[in-house]
Amino acid sequence: MRVQDRAGRVGILRDVDPEWEDPAKLPSERRKTPMAFVRPEGGCPEWLVPPGTVVRV
Repeated sequence: MRVQDRAGRVGILRDVDPEWEDPAKLPSERRKTPMAFVRPEGGCPEWLVPPGTVVRV
């Protein structure tokens, strides 16, 4: 589905991982948080945002 984030970027919601773990170097620094994966409509690398910051357009 097409979504827009708070920064105004529009893309396709690809997935939501409710327990995404940040890539900190040390395991003790890693935190789990929900994360949405959004890809721009024209391709390019996807970006990550908290799922509560996107709305359907």
